[in-house]
Amino acid sequence: MKQTSLNVVAISVFAITISTLLGPAFNLPPAVPAIATFCLLGLATLDSFQWQGQGGTILLDLLAGSSKERRDRILHHEAGHFLVAHLLGISITGYALNAWEAFKQGQSAQGGVRFQDGELASQLQNGTLSSQVLDRYCTVWMAGIVAENIVYGNAEGGAEDRTKISAILTQLRRPSTEIKLKQNWGSLQAKNLIESHNSAYQSLVAAMEKRATVTECCDIIQQNLNSTVDS
Repeated sequence: MKQTSLNVVAISVFAITISTLLGPAFNLPPAVPAIATFCLLGLATLDSFQWQGQGGTILLDLLAGSSKERRDRILHHEAGHFLVAHLLGISITGYALNAWEAFKQGQSAQGGVRFQDGELASQLQNGTLSSQVLDRYCTVWMAGIVAENIVYGNAEGGAEDRTKISAILTQLRRPSTEIKLKQNWGSLQAKNLIESHNSAYQSLVAAMEKRATVTECCDIIQQNLNSTVDS
């Protein structure tokens, strides 16, 4: 069972336990907690096997989504991915800033920025990966963490981004010491790109907050780049 579904089960069990303890005070029939337990566990099982845990992810995202700081962190994190990918010539195919948006787009409920990664996939399938392609994607993957660090002084997200680098280098049978080196190198490159294009980054954040289309976001970045060149 996926971790998100397990989390939902844990929350459900906690809530049901509380309802059992407090039930007599509110005149709840003893059967209510038992029925609720059966229904919730059944839904969690269905979610895990039928929907690959996406329902649990959406629920947990909605429960945690009330925090404005969390929403802003996600926005700045994903804008970092978007900007750096665009600057490095990697096409963006879409983005979602929460689990429900991703689900409606037919994507994994984790959300995030989606890239055109055909070149990466093709090289990996052949068992080789050029240093240029690897460096570009390492920079893009680390850009979300870097953006959070720049804006907030620390990063709460990005574990999945680090895992992508680790998984690829492991697949290529690279030494484990190279994983940290690539993460650090990608972070440094991403930091330089975001800080040197801060105006474009801030404009992109504002556009993504309004859910501008990918084309509109790319145009906004280009407008900022052009205005910088002209000045």
